[in-house]
Amino acid sequence: MPGSDPLRTVLFDLDGTLADTAPDMYAALAALQREQGVPMLPFEAVRNQVSHGGAALVRLAFPDAEGDRFETLRQRFLTLYAEHYLCRDTGLFPGMETLLDTIERLGMNWGIVTNKPAWLTDPLVRAMDLHQRAVTVISGDTTPQRKPHPMPMLLACEQAACQPAECLYVGDAERDIQAGRATGTHTLVALYGYIDDPQAPATWGADGAIDHPEQILPWLPAESRVGITLR
Repeated sequence: MPGSDPLRTVLFDLDGTLADTAPDMYAALAALQREQGVPMLPFEAVRNQVSHGGAALVRLAFPDAEGDRFETLRQRFLTLYAEHYLCRDTGLFPGMETLLDTIERLGMNWGIVTNKPAWLTDPLVRAMDLHQRAVTVISGDTTPQRKPHPMPMLLACEQAACQPAECLYVGDAERDIQAGRATGTHTLVALYGYIDDPQAPATWGADGAIDHPEQILPWLPAESRVGITLR
């Protein structure tokens, strides 16, 4: 739990933490496989790779692709995703909307720090009607360094007008926890996110882990929890 500094800001990773983007990422990958005449992978084989980004998904679907062919496939995947699948079935994880409402009602703020590039992040955030609610949206190319470097987190804290010790960062990848720890924020692992079997979240050094977004509630100021139930 946070120490003497009360929380003022909650920051979220995007894919696999704030929003369930896996159905649309999978749809774009499946479309690419159809174009290439390659058998489609099952959704279960793809979901927990989404947080690793588009390149990881293309490698998963086309393990023999290298060099120029790999780059062509990667670019085509991103084009399909951006133009046809960006926000078809993507939505906030269950319980997240109520959590965001609670944060806002308490006079706290929240934002997004993702490694997704801005040309994908910004239209997705707008399509989800979150662009006027998030106090900060930091993408993978907003700063010269990406997570796990602390630079994106430091900028997010600055834009949210909070000190790192007043911030809680929630993510589903080890780089999220590394970035938060390097910045000095509190950190939580979103176990409901895209975490594959070889990963070991218990070893990442986070301050805690949650199975559902509503489990963030006890981390908010004590007075905020009176009379609040998240479903």
